[in-house]
Amino acid sequence: MHLEEFAEGDSLLHRIDPRVKFITLMPFILLVAVLKGIELPLIGLIVSLVLVIIARLPLKKLINRLLVVNTFVLLLWLFIPFSYPGREIFSIGPLGLSQEGLLYVLSITIKTNAIVLATIAVLGTSEIFSLAHALLHLKMPEKLVYLFFFFYRYISVLHEEYTRLKRAMAIRCFHPETNMHTYRSFAYLVGMLLVRSYERSQRIYQAMLCRGFQGRFPLVRHFRLTGRDILFLTVMISITIAMAVIAIT
Repeated sequence: MHLEEFAEGDSLLHRIDPRVKFITLMPFILLVAVLKGIELPLIGLIVSLVLVIIARLPLKKLINRLLVVNTFVLLLWLFIPFSYPGREIFSIGPLGLSQEGLLYVLSITIKTNAIVLATIAVLGTSEIFSLAHALLHLKMPEKLVYLFFFFYRYISVLHEEYTRLKRAMAIRCFHPETNMHTYRSFAYLVGMLLVRSYERSQRIYQAMLCRGFQGRFPLVRHFRLTGRDILFLTVMISITIAMAVIAIT
């Protein structure tokens, strides 16, 4: 389970200062999230696609991420058009599909994909340690930053433990069915995962203490703004302000 697969590259976005990434991305995705209608969210989606092209992300991996996100969005398409009030287009028995419901769920779909694409293109092209470093420079609470860092860093370790336990069950010819043996086996799996995770965390903590960890990571190399950082900051903030002005007017 590789969580930094998009951070491997040498595009323009890979070289942008992570502090600038946070400063430009947060207002953009917040604006996209509150936009109404179809036209303005579509502009946000186009901006996100341009960022993806600039980042030169691997298409197959990107599509796999989008499929996971849009699986949940698909559920909205099954319910919202039939429950949202508005002009009825056609009905299926007691259920009536409204035009306003279709437009509403279409807007949600566009905004969701725009936010996900922009986040992957901007933040996904930086390593987790540089993002945590940037958050500290932006005066975020240290404990919250370290919690974010350790969660992101060791979620793959938990996945490896889970895979190892599942493989051990498969070697013992375990086949899931709808019976008490299956439920009990999965309960044991979750219990062992918690126990092993706790033991692993203790070993990691002891190893960190042996290396002189005192509650914070020493920052040896600091960021330095360059011309491309200022240019990216100016362009993204200008786009965000322009979209906000159009939405207001």
